[in-house]
Amino acid sequence: MSTLGIRLQQARKAARLSLRDLGNIVGLSHAAIKKYEDGQVYPSSEMVIMLAKSLNVRVDFFFRPVKVSLGQIKFRKRKELNAKAEDAIAFAVLGQIERRFELESLYPTPPVPHFTLPPDFPNEIMHLEELEIASLKLRYSLQLGLAPIHDLINALEDHGVRVFIIDTPEQHFDGLSTIINDQPVIVISSGWPGDRQRFSLAHELAHYVLANRLSQHVDEEEACNRFAGSFLIPKDALIQAIGKSRLAIDWQELLLLKEQFQISMGCLSHRLIDLKIISEPYYKRLMTRFRQRGWHKKEPGLQIPSEKANAFDQLLYHALAEGYIGEQKAAELLSCTLTQLKTKRLLHANTHQ
Repeated sequence: MSTLGIRLQQARKAARLSLRDLGNIVGLSHAAIKKYEDGQVYPSSEMVIMLAKSLNVRVDFFFRPVKVSLGQIKFRKRKELNAKAEDAIAFAVLGQIERRFELESLYPTPPVPHFTLPPDFPNEIMHLEELEIASLKLRYSLQLGLAPIHDLINALEDHGVRVFIIDTPEQHFDGLSTIINDQPVIVISSGWPGDRQRFSLAHELAHYVLANRLSQHVDEEEACNRFAGSFLIPKDALIQAIGKSRLAIDWQELLLLKEQFQISMGCLSHRLIDLKIISEPYYKRLMTRFRQRGWHKKEPGLQIPSEKANAFDQLLYHALAEGYIGEQKAAELLSCTLTQLKTKRLLHANTHQ
């Protein structure tokens, strides 16, 4: 495949168009489009412009070197997501990933630390309860202690986990994790409130750190959920806040804990049963009342603010200030014009006068 062919296929799949669909739009056969994608035939300049317009991409997209392969982006299989939806999501984040790694390559020394697991992290997990210790070891290796993590994205970025947020209409997409250049990459959706985003981040982190470590008797999704809950709400911290054993929990307690740990009341309730702080029958009654109030769709209290991914912009303006890149390259990486970049820098300067 040529660069143009690879990019054309990416853009077509992102638009959820078949070869025949795109051919109908631009007045060609599906076979002609396939020859473009396979690199057997090169389209005319006029056709390149027409294809770009039809696929809602810039013409220069077709000629941008391919530095990250779509094959490196692996989805956990979800029944609700079909192949077309996966292609669209992968394309939405692909450009961000490519620009991020290109920017990092322009630094004289790597600007992002290499993510490593603690040396005493368990090699095999035989039971879900072992994930309590595993998550605690990771928290301490990331210098997080037992305190609530109020900015999870920055906490992960500071230790080499690259995080991307994408806008997608897919209601069944929470996140994905993958490995690029031997380092973890996590992608989450912008369409969820902060508490759900934070759980998705911790869940996807679990997929990476638990890979090839789970006994065949341990379900991966269940393990990642347990790890995520433990990572966000450590056992000792929760027991200190609520006690080792409770006959009942007041709704106001759950709401206050939600604000403290910035995690949903539903997740907190699940932690209580995981740690056997409450009984199974009481948990079932709690969840029944939870659903009766409609809180499984929208919980009470203030919505937890969404997480922000600022690492790319910080790296870019750092590189610009130090002269690692010029304004033209910065504008290219930001997908904006040189004038727009200059305006951004001027506004940034004015806000600090």
